Amino acid sequence: MKNDHFILLLCQVLEVSPSGYYDWQGRRQTPSARAQQNQSLRQQIKTIHLKSRETYGSPRVVDQLRKDGHKHGRNRIARLMRRKGIRGRQKGRHRVRTTDSNHDQPIAPNRLAQAPKPTAPNQIWVADITYIHTSQGWIYLAAVLDLYSRKIVGWAMTPFIDTSLVLSALSVALARSRPPAQLLFHSDRGVQYASSDYRKALAAAGLVASMSRKANCYDNATMESFWSTLKLELVYRQTFANDLEARSAIFDYIETFYNRQRTHSALGYLSPIDFELLNN
Repeated sequence: MKNDHFILLLCQVLEVSPSGYYDWQGRRQTPSARAQQNQSLRQQIKTIHLKSRETYGSPRVVDQLRKDGHKHGRNRIARLMRRKGIRGRQKGRHRVRTTDSNHDQPIAPNRLAQAPKPTAPNQIWVADITYIHTSQGWIYLAAVLDLYSRKIVGWAMTPFIDTSLVLSALSVALARSRPPAQLLFHSDRGVQYASSDYRKALAAAGLVASMSRKANCYDNATMESFWSTLKLELVYRQTFANDLEARSAIFDYIETFYNRQRTHSALGYLSPIDFELLNN
């Protein structure tokens, strides 16, 4: 009402001291130290979230802030993110089934269940296949993951879900990592992994085969977790026009983001490559 009446009169009627009013007005025009800090935090949070390809939730944002030298509680960061509508990708219930275990090929025992936790790279690899939709049809992705660091050491994509697909992924992994003999190689019991050609490739490389129990995805939970992450953070967020576009996006996600940049809670919020460099 100051545009219609004198300030002194208003203060008398409302029983407020003029000095108190002017002090309040000054505080109103000058944000508090905490308000200024929140504004700076919001900008840093936005930068971290964008750099993560809009995938990080509050735990990873908090960890990155601490790496940058800022110590703030998770609740405060979560509250600021919530107010700005910034959130990580939420896990869904999607389950991909690509395993055909109705075959007469030999099945390897589940050696992974009794194996000790890996203490270095190239001790245990896990593998699996998933599929990705494009406007021109389905394309299949096979990958090999190092259980120690969660790094994808080999992958391949083809329009066909056959033995050549998984052999290509294995060949890339072997060429890149050159693992020692007796590395434990775990997969599901699908016909591609149980085929004669694949068993010969494992034997030639000195790898020891291991297979999940029938219809039990939990035996290969780490690989399933990677598929879930890939789908939530990349595949479900866009439509691929063709297999070339899908292949390019998958390459960028795995080789640029997932292996080198994306932090993993099970690795102390380090990327797979940083985890290996720090611990070996």
